[in-house]
Amino acid sequence: MGLIGGLLGNAGNISENEARKKLVGVILETETIDLAFKLVRDLIIFTDKRLIVIDKQGV
Repeated sequence: MGLIGGLLGNAGNISENEARKKLVGVILETETIDLAFKLVRDLIIFTDKRLIVIDKQGV
C-alpha cells in the first residue's frame, strides 16, 4: 500500500503480530485475529469475537 493507494481508499493487509502490538490492552489473549487492514492511520481488525475499528484523528 503506497501513499496514493491509501489516500484513494485502498486498505493494505497487516500481519497478526503487528495488529496485536497495536491492540495491547484492547484485545483478549484468547481472541484470534482473522484479518487486519491498515488505511493510512486507521485500522480495521476482524477477530473471532468482534470487529474492531480504530479511527485515529489528528492530535
